[in-house]
Amino acid sequence: MAEFIDRWLTVVDAGLRVVSGGARASRPMPLPASAPESTAALPQDERVLSGALMRVNHVGEVCAQALYQAQALTARNDAVREQMAAAARDETDHLAWTEQRLRELGARPSLLNPLWYAGAFAIGLAAGRAGDRWSLGFVVETERQVEEHLAGHLERLPAQDTASRAIVARMKDEEARHARHAQSSGAADLPAPLKWAMRGAAKLMTTTAHRI
Repeated sequence: MAEFIDRWLTVVDAGLRVVSGGARASRPMPLPASAPESTAALPQDERVLSGALMRVNHVGEVCAQALYQAQALTARNDAVREQMAAAARDETDHLAWTEQRLRELGARPSLLNPLWYAGAFAIGLAAGRAGDRWSLGFVVETERQVEEHLAGHLERLPAQDTASRAIVARMKDEEARHARHAQSSGAADLPAPLKWAMRGAAKLMTTTAHRI
């Protein structure tokens, strides 16, 4: 019981830090291959676009924190629990990087971050309670969709915004690694209707976060 309470206290603490904007990265922010373009030199319309896209990416990391925390909490196998926790640590770096980039662009996080976190946490609990193979399958599908989403952002981000592009490129690579790791750990293949529902929910979130 004491261990279970400790886990819940850890999850509550992590959630408060996520929604309050207090994420701290354990790794330096990725840098572009060449010297980054000054943010102040970006045209206003490009800066606004980058800010909106990075806000969406920041929301994705808020949701990732909630999902992985909930799935680690409900994991039945210690190895799966540690795998979820390790992925969450990568996502904490992503969260901190996108927060910093939003500040540099003069953009704000989504006003709905507490809602996004709560919804994603509930989904993560449901995935975890279904069993470790299904929870891992949920990771595989989620990360594949996120990788696809980030690839789209790399196409949309202004070419001059090399700082944002470097962050998104690193995130894309690491999301793909999370999916591969979950797949090799025995993930179940989710039913097609569930994949479609996940894609629809993600579309709603990204469309809303782009503006709010």
